[in-house]
Amino acid sequence: MWVSRLRWRVRGAWMWPAFAVLTVLEALILHARPIAGDRTDLAAGLLLAAFFNLLAVAVVAPMAGMLLRRRRRDLPRVVAHDYAGTALLGVVLVAFVVAGAIHRPAVMQRQRDVVAQAAAVHDYVLTQAPRAYRVNLDRADTRRVDSELYRTCVPGPDPQRSLCLFVSTDQSPPGIRVDPNHETNQSFGGRRYSAPGG
Repeated sequence: MWVSRLRWRVRGAWMWPAFAVLTVLEALILHARPIAGDRTDLAAGLLLAAFFNLLAVAVVAPMAGMLLRRRRRDLPRVVAHDYAGTALLGVVLVAFVVAGAIHRPAVMQRQRDVVAQAAAVHDYVLTQAPRAYRVNLDRADTRRVDSELYRTCVPGPDPQRSLCLFVSTDQSPPGIRVDPNHETNQSFGGRRYSAPGG
């Protein structure tokens, strides 16, 4: 009897090792291919992966294990739970991979927007800004105001006043409008920007 139980225990002992390995793997996947936003750091990816994996094994797996035992009555409850949990961990992994692939074009578009707005600011400052701002072009600071709207500030002689530009990337080449407010992006903190036309 104990040999039979040991055999079942060994066959039904994959869920928690899979949990540990797949949680780390999913954190790396989320870091490389975020499912929301532009990036996911490793710590946030680890927390997100652990949350969904725990949800799978602690909440969904017991119910899935009961359904599995209805089809395979020879399985002990703990083994059915383990099989179901391991399968659900695989489902979570596939879901993260698919979600990252679906979100990838949006990430790539935002990266192209960042490059386009930086090039537009570079050209504008070199051709139209006073020399006091041109020499500080490499210290420009950019914040995203909206999905296709950026505010870039180039510092000048006065550290409290910058040349700030709104750059719209919903057109090609990007549109540029000078912000009459010379307050730096850092001094805004969490406040909303007053975007042009808004």
